[in-house]
Amino acid sequence: MSNASFPKMIGDQTAMPADSGLLINYPALRAAVERLAPLYQDNQPFPHIVIDDFLPQCTLQKLLQQYPYDQNLPIWNDATHKDKSSGEYVQKDKRNIRDCLQMPEAYRQLVWELNSHYFLDFLSQMTGIEKLIPDPNLRGAGIHQIGRGGFLKVHADFATHRDFALDRRLNFLLYLNQDWPEEYGGHLQLWDKDMQGPPKRVLPILNRCVVFSTTSNSYHGHPQPVTCPEGVYRKSLALYYYTNGRPAGEAEPGFATLWQELPDAYR
Repeated sequence: MSNASFPKMIGDQTAMPADSGLLINYPALRAAVERLAPLYQDNQPFPHIVIDDFLPQCTLQKLLQQYPYDQNLPIWNDATHKDKSSGEYVQKDKRNIRDCLQMPEAYRQLVWELNSHYFLDFLSQMTGIEKLIPDPNLRGAGIHQIGRGGFLKVHADFATHRDFALDRRLNFLLYLNQDWPEEYGGHLQLWDKDMQGPPKRVLPILNRCVVFSTTSNSYHGHPQPVTCPEGVYRKSLALYYYTNGRPAGEAEPGFATLWQELPDAYR
């Protein structure tokens, strides 16, 4: 259910020490990881976690203030995409920014912190996946937004990094949507490997973080078009993490995204 109760970070998230210069509350991560690890590893339909109040309020204020709301800025890339074989949209009305040097300052720093060894240690302890490697190229990652009528078809992500031949292991999503009611839609859906349903649904509200393992059947997406007003966008920050090698049978090496059809009852 999208209105399920999700764990929150431990510790004071209302403020950060003024002289720290950091955007992530690392003591809160350390305090929470033992509690979050069994939740992550036991969650269905595949290992994942949804964490509310992920970032301190002062960090959120910076992110919201610096978000590139101006849609005419040249830093925005058109990420709408059609399937080559069917010609049908698989992601529609989507835009992104993946060049860190073109991101606003707070986003550049947050990406750096999320790719730091401090955060990688947290992810490894929570997920049980060791020797994680960040992606400096942000392939498929970065600042994402989808406008009214847009959607992302259910899929499993590419297994192999096209530039580095590393194995994709984790997805990290942070939602940046203020005043996002249920009726706007855009719920992240997590599907079972047989695509039978019902999916787990996660409303993409402000400061909600989702981390999940990437395999050949970690099916996810938001396949129903969002119904937010024109000029309002479903906003998120996405990062992906890799290892050099992975357990046998998790995913076949390759660059293809594995798009899935919804059962008739869920279309």
